[in-house]
Amino acid sequence: MSSALDRLIKPHGGELVDRTGPRPDGVESLETVAISSRELADLDMIASGALSPLNGFMGRNEYESVLESMRLPNALPWSLPVCLAVDEAPKADRVALAGEDGRLYAVLDVTEVFDYDVEREAELCYRTTDGAHPGVARLFTQKPRYLAGEVTVFERQTPLFPELALDPAATRAAFAERGWRRVVGFQTRNPIHRAHEYLTKVALEIVDGLLIHPLVGDTKSDDIPSSVRVDCYRKLIEGYYPPDRVVLSAFPAAMRYAGPREAIWHAICRKNFGCSHFIVGRDHAGVGNYYGTYDAQLIFDEFAPHELDIEPMMFEHSFWCRRCGSMASTKSCPHGAEDRVMLSGTKVREMLAAGEEPPIEFTRREVADVLIEAYRR
Repeated sequence: MSSALDRLIKPHGGELVDRTGPRPDGVESLETVAISSRELADLDMIASGALSPLNGFMGRNEYESVLESMRLPNALPWSLPVCLAVDEAPKADRVALAGEDGRLYAVLDVTEVFDYDVEREAELCYRTTDGAHPGVARLFTQKPRYLAGEVTVFERQTPLFPELALDPAATRAAFAERGWRRVVGFQTRNPIHRAHEYLTKVALEIVDGLLIHPLVGDTKSDDIPSSVRVDCYRKLIEGYYPPDRVVLSAFPAAMRYAGPREAIWHAICRKNFGCSHFIVGRDHAGVGNYYGTYDAQLIFDEFAPHELDIEPMMFEHSFWCRRCGSMASTKSCPHGAEDRVMLSGTKVREMLAAGEEPPIEFTRREVADVLIEAYRR
């Protein structure tokens, strides 16, 4: 007889990877490789199975296959490289991985070290080689070779929000306990305004539960800090969502700002966390004007039906329509721009900095109060 866990979507590749293990004897005497905060986030997600089926940092064949076809060598969809950059090949075939804090987190069994072309990776993954793009800028400053191999993680990264640090096994257990089978995931690196609330609630009408899964890893310096955003999410869920149909958890990844390819990557990751559906809005994971408004939705057409398994739920731009007297989108509202409450990010930031609340049709007062207080600090 199948269990509630068995009724959830299978992890990507069929099995949830677990690359955690005990601290090896003598690890302190191993050659040490320093890793960046973004690589540490990737390492932690490999450990927990969030990046299943990966069991380590990619080798050349995986890397090339992902760049060229958005698939692993076995044809399983995968859209972004997960690699570890180094200056030179280590002398030993097993190394210890140390974070920027100097702590040892894992051992890596070296399989290869290979050179890569940063401009080619930038063009294929980010669709640009412009150094003003934050993802490209990071790529251009990283070390010149990639170190590949399986990892065993014996020290987990300290989570920013311990109470929200749910690994894929934990979210899956939470969904099963609630009797959920169809779960929609919502990725965000911003506060949830009325438009986002509308999308998630429309989705919630047709599934069993909602995973609000804000990204809390590295973001741009001008993005709203994760601590402020988490306060906003809590206020919103407390006042406006049925508590028995929502799980709030932190997604530990760093932002790549890779637009369409990152939308696929985000969907695959949420599949590992147990989501059967994934919300893809306008300009998902985008930045500046590097991607078309709906490119992150169109890229899903490059995969055969059900090839990804997780089902994208695609939404157009949403807003409050004064004439409709409700939230709507361009798909459902016949009225013109003059009837729609739509504010630019710049305008919202100006209002918050001046201590002014954006209109209630744009954001809930509870959310605006948290943001105004943050801007006063």
